[in-house]
Amino acid sequence: MEHFGFLPMIVLVGVFLTGSVYSRSPAVVNVGAIFTQNSVIGRAAKVAMEAAVSDVNADPTILKGTKLRFITDDANCSVFLGSVGAFRLLEKGVVAIIGPQSSAIAHMISEIANGLQVPLVSYAATDPTLSALQFPFFLRNTQSDAFQMAAMADLIDFYEWKEVIAIFVDDDYGRNGISALDDELHKRALKIAQKLPLAIQFDLDNITDMLNKSRLLGPRVYVVHVGPDPKMRLFTIAQKLQMMTSNYVWLATDWLSVTLDSFSPMTESSLQILQGVVGLRQHTPESIRKRAFVSRWGKMLDEGLASSELNTYGLNAYDTVWAVAHSIDNFVKEHRNITFSFNDKLLKMNPSKIQLNKLKVFDGGSILLEKLLETSFTGLSGQVQFNQDRNIVSGGYDVINIDQMAVHMVGYWSNSSGFSVLPPENIKSEENSYSHLHQKLNMVTWPGGSMERPRGWEIADNERPLRIGVPNRASFVEFATKLHNNLNMQGYCIDLFIEARKLVPYDVPYRFEPFGDGHSNPNYDNLVKMVADEACLEDLNWQFLSVCNEYKLMTLNMSFIPCKREEVFDAAVGDIAIVTNRTKIVDFSQPYATTGLVIVAPVRNSKSSAWVFLKPFTVEMWCVTAASFVMIAVVIWILEHRVNNDFRGPPKRQLVTMFLFSFSTLFKTNQETTVSPLGRMVMVVWLFLLMVVTASYTASLTSILTVQQLSSPITGIDSLVSSNWPIGYQEGSFAYSYLTDNLHIPRSRLISLGSPEAYERALRLGPTDGGVAAIIDELTYVELFLSKQTEFGIIGQPFTRGGWGFAFRRDSPLAVDMSTAILKLSENGGLQKLREKWFCKMGCPGERKRNVEPNQLHLISFWGLYLLCGIFTLGAFVVFLLLTVCEFIRYKKLQQSSASSSVPSKAHCSQVIYIFLGFIDQKKEAIKKKSAQPVNSQGQI
Repeated sequence: MEHFGFLPMIVLVGVFLTGSVYSRSPAVVNVGAIFTQNSVIGRAAKVAMEAAVSDVNADPTILKGTKLRFITDDANCSVFLGSVGAFRLLEKGVVAIIGPQSSAIAHMISEIANGLQVPLVSYAATDPTLSALQFPFFLRNTQSDAFQMAAMADLIDFYEWKEVIAIFVDDDYGRNGISALDDELHKRALKIAQKLPLAIQFDLDNITDMLNKSRLLGPRVYVVHVGPDPKMRLFTIAQKLQMMTSNYVWLATDWLSVTLDSFSPMTESSLQILQGVVGLRQHTPESIRKRAFVSRWGKMLDEGLASSELNTYGLNAYDTVWAVAHSIDNFVKEHRNITFSFNDKLLKMNPSKIQLNKLKVFDGGSILLEKLLETSFTGLSGQVQFNQDRNIVSGGYDVINIDQMAVHMVGYWSNSSGFSVLPPENIKSEENSYSHLHQKLNMVTWPGGSMERPRGWEIADNERPLRIGVPNRASFVEFATKLHNNLNMQGYCIDLFIEARKLVPYDVPYRFEPFGDGHSNPNYDNLVKMVADEACLEDLNWQFLSVCNEYKLMTLNMSFIPCKREEVFDAAVGDIAIVTNRTKIVDFSQPYATTGLVIVAPVRNSKSSAWVFLKPFTVEMWCVTAASFVMIAVVIWILEHRVNNDFRGPPKRQLVTMFLFSFSTLFKTNQETTVSPLGRMVMVVWLFLLMVVTASYTASLTSILTVQQLSSPITGIDSLVSSNWPIGYQEGSFAYSYLTDNLHIPRSRLISLGSPEAYERALRLGPTDGGVAAIIDELTYVELFLSKQTEFGIIGQPFTRGGWGFAFRRDSPLAVDMSTAILKLSENGGLQKLREKWFCKMGCPGERKRNVEPNQLHLISFWGLYLLCGIFTLGAFVVFLLLTVCEFIRYKKLQQSSASSSVPSKAHCSQVIYIFLGFIDQKKEAIKKKSAQPVNSQGQI
């Protein structure tokens, strides 16, 4: 029993001792760091992190009683060595790993961190894909390339460049960064024309080969996204290849600013190579702490404690140590103890020299991760705070420009305010005013010392002029054809292109090359396809070798792919119709001519007709007009009969007067005049209606008497398709594919015609004698054909709408500039002058009236006028009737008040109506006189 009394006491003592152990804060907390010490970023990051650990351990307000033990491992720019180093750090019980600086190494270590639940906080790995949910324990205390590429895309868009060439190192950092740039450019309707990858360990030959190939492309805007390179190898080779001139644009991501900041001051030769380059630098706001640390860094350089200048990644590394320290401090305050446990799956593995079973899982890893995500303080690099993607909240970028061997600040960028000459922290109050209209940067000096914004692309030069295909026509040669005995081209389309090119604000070397044998019209679909094809590889190889020979550079063994340079064109100029299937493979300029498919058939003058004067109006129109004359005659007679002597007299005379007055208003020859106000109001409306109707009738009759009528029963495209007659079309025209594919006309009905003479011959023969019933061709050709013919005409209206334009390769900037030039020619009258030069020597085509039967005038076009006239007429009649009734009532009361009335007091309705009609028939003046006479005792007036 006594032994049982001691048992509770032993248990209480054990619990007390255990609680004491677990409530005690750890004396030391291990924090690891993986980076490449012998690198631009690593040299600055190592010193910055050691300084941060020293500051943390010396600060009594944080980690009270606990010291940070900083354990480092050199990855030596190797994913394999970085992974091994991560295992070495984890064996030593680190609670967090700072780094790595490489995105490729970060991908591998992130998986290890996930398995052992150790937060991984990087200050330099910018690959956007590291923010994926796949890596929940990865945090980034630096700007993601997703933000940097948004800034770069905005910069490209700001200067209105449409295409760029991307040069990048072929690893996770380079590929994924350029992929983010591609996405951002796509949002702005821009694109990367070519992606040029470099090997991780690239040399001068790799750069030379890549830059030489890029010179054969059109864009001249380069975006360089590689690792820090103190030797500036890429720009050195670019200068040797004369690619640092005013025709080129070089944009660099923040690798360039990091390199310049780390080795400042750079040698004059290095900065001279970078003349005109524009780059980005992570923005770090100015503060007292930052200036103090920069001063402290200078002292460490003097004392030999630091081997490079301070850069933005060094500031990020310093703040990362403090972010980890704050998180550990909060963790220890809440949980006190830091414990690790073995992973069951690792314990079950077979023992080997690689003792993975000794690796332990950090029990509080998830909690420490939460503490890190809650971090919020102001560090040397600005506000340290993580967003939902575990990235540092974006602080923006500086835009720098190298000019006269110095780095100049030209502006700032932030994802909330865009480009500005003010730092982002100074315009936070205007976050919601992000508009492209308010974007602003200081003046930039471009390569070659030019202050003018480079065009950004080059489509041709004197060594390789623009190869323009021109249809060598056999018919309608006024548009484009080759001169005999030489290669010169002439025609309306050629002159138009030459005049438009003069309005393009830059020089475009070119040469015309005929397409077709000149004996028959070429196939225009094939011409357009040759523009859509890519450049001949033999041509590219030849140019590459010529460039290498020019600069005495080593060339690689290259296999020549045989192809003929005549098989492709850079553009096509001519009477090329803009149709759907062609717009899918090439870009067209603004149409310089409006056209469409029309039907041509024989025509003759209409025969005279004795009843042609009835054709302007339909039957309904004639009936309503006649009824209106009768209505006006009756109403005017009623309104004027009591007050106008011209409308009184014997019944026969009144009837004649009534209708003569009405119809004489048509010729304005009426002798009678209206007296009553109501009658005059009706006449005003009636005369207005007559004016409109007679003018319309005259115009319609004139058109009918001068129009030509069709001799063919074809009235339009529907009747032509439904018939079985043969149809002609121009050889080489898109009309053939349209008729067969869209209208489903059998090919056996279609007859190819190669010249205007063939048109005339086929139409004269007709469908029964080996000719055609009609020809379907584009309006511009037809107008030119009809300018020399009088027996043929156009049936109906064009049943398709389209235009002619010049064809260029997809996304060619020259297409836009040529479109602008064509619009200028149209506005200043240049197009009309060229048309008159080529087609108006014998009168301009299309000036003859089209052979279209005029439409008759229908009642629906005038029903409003007739309705208005009817309302006024009937209204006047109703008013007159009411006034007369009132007057009759007064007159009847006057009679009844007499002693002996001539009208019985109780009269039948028929008698009253009879008396009323007699009252109306009397003249108004006579009624007034009777009403004014006194009444005698016998009741007589």
